[in-house]
Amino acid sequence: MVQTLINFKTAPGHQVLAAAGKQALRPGGYGATEQLLGWANLQPGETVLELAASFGHSAIALAQRYGVRVVGIEKNPDSVAQARANVEKVGLTDQVTIREGDIFHLDQVPETFDCVLAEAILTMQSAPGKAKILAGVRDRLQPGGRFLSHELLADGPNPEIIHKDLAAAIRVNAQPLSSDDWIAAYHRSGLNVQHHATGPMTLLNPQHIAQQEGLPTLITLGWNLLTRPVIRDRILTMRQVFRRHASHLGYIILCAQKLE
Repeated sequence: MVQTLINFKTAPGHQVLAAAGKQALRPGGYGATEQLLGWANLQPGETVLELAASFGHSAIALAQRYGVRVVGIEKNPDSVAQARANVEKVGLTDQVTIREGDIFHLDQVPETFDCVLAEAILTMQSAPGKAKILAGVRDRLQPGGRFLSHELLADGPNPEIIHKDLAAAIRVNAQPLSSDDWIAAYHRSGLNVQHHATGPMTLLNPQHIAQQEGLPTLITLGWNLLTRPVIRDRILTMRQVFRRHASHLGYIILCAQKLE
């Protein structure tokens, strides 16, 4: 795998957290994703399109666990190469395909799917960006197909303040929505939300990390906070923002179906 030097002062928050040893980088953690997959009720032989597949770990896990066929779309060519190597290593090349592509150009994906999965992707887009990706998702779904998403939730009276504080902390122009606004955005794109649930932001809660990712992850994270000042400053800043807006910032998971 090609190693890239990261400027931790300016890197997106998820890269900083991953470098510090954090494994679950979704706002609701593994538990929220499990609930999302429960709604999906994936069946052997079904097809899944995963957006921003990164190193292929989620695609591999879905294929192994549910017997589905997965196509992962990933923009970074180094990540694509590593993901393909990971797929080959576990002997799933006939079940998992990783393609280099852009989530804003899903029209370049020729087939349609039973399910599309996107986690912590739409939050990072502007309103027009969200609409474009959702339209692409709709067009890639078979009739009655399901769209599974896991995103940030902001339901306070002053979302622009949350957006500003998040952008400063995570170095990405995050624009989370309220539950009603997420559902409305999906519906405008031809996706009917059948299930949704919300919960608190626990991304940097030590107890939650220990429960979901294990004590070794928590120890690794703590060691990197102690020994790497730049990472410590970035993560503590993120945690301060999460705590400051704890009453109005959380996660949302949604299972939507393509409208006929």
